[in-house]
Amino acid sequence: MNNPVMPKPHQILDIIRETNLEYTFRIETDMRPQHGQFFQLSLPRVGECPISVSNFGEGWMEFTIRSVGKVTDQLFSLQPGDELFVRGPYGKGWPIDELRGKHLVVVAGGTGVSPVRSLLNKCAAEPDFVKSVDLICGYKNEDCILFRPDLRRWAEKFRAIYTLDSQVCEGWETGLVTTHISKVPFDYFGDDYAVIIVGPPVMMHFCGLECKKLGIPDEKIWVSFERKMSCAVGKCGHCRIDETYVCLEGPVFNYTVAKDLLD
Repeated sequence: MNNPVMPKPHQILDIIRETNLEYTFRIETDMRPQHGQFFQLSLPRVGECPISVSNFGEGWMEFTIRSVGKVTDQLFSLQPGDELFVRGPYGKGWPIDELRGKHLVVVAGGTGVSPVRSLLNKCAAEPDFVKSVDLICGYKNEDCILFRPDLRRWAEKFRAIYTLDSQVCEGWETGLVTTHISKVPFDYFGDDYAVIIVGPPVMMHFCGLECKKLGIPDEKIWVSFERKMSCAVGKCGHCRIDETYVCLEGPVFNYTVAKDLLD
């Protein structure tokens, strides 16, 4: 009988330094998660943490991790060839069937680009999956930019706006992602579109409000967020908001539900 909370070791194939604080770990695995699902990553006698899948392919999977605590700091001491313990996948991913054939708008900020990265790669690799992609991607400053090769490739495939919160940088817009949502040609899409918003809770909150100002219905908006997901199987209650267990019913939520969950 498979134990849903038993971590298993996986060899680290590569470690990519994205920024001073974020590394992408590629592990060897045959698992094929849904786009947007998460795993629990752990080190024996250290602890574990929930991390969304940032990319995957045949025989490998990637996690982009920010060094923010005991477990993640220790992860950064690992090298290719070492073992990383993993359990999952958990939660609900992006609603692929509902996105198929629509105009897709993605608004992502900071490390929030990670949970939607594999979906964007799918859109780039499969031109018939969606009708079009409008991507708004924002970072705090130049030192925080993740996935530079992907950003260049996405800019060739999608209508892309890349912005830094307050820093002026060649090739980049300036301002919060919320200031650029109105540039998306929603009128052209008619009723055939979907919006994905991923980032810090405060960013998703104000992006949701901006979408509402533009007349975008709640049911067309999807968000993803992680909230203290410790057990990942709905037993510990750390991620619970009222009667909603984020680890089970999320991390992807339709905005009809998410607007009452965001802090």
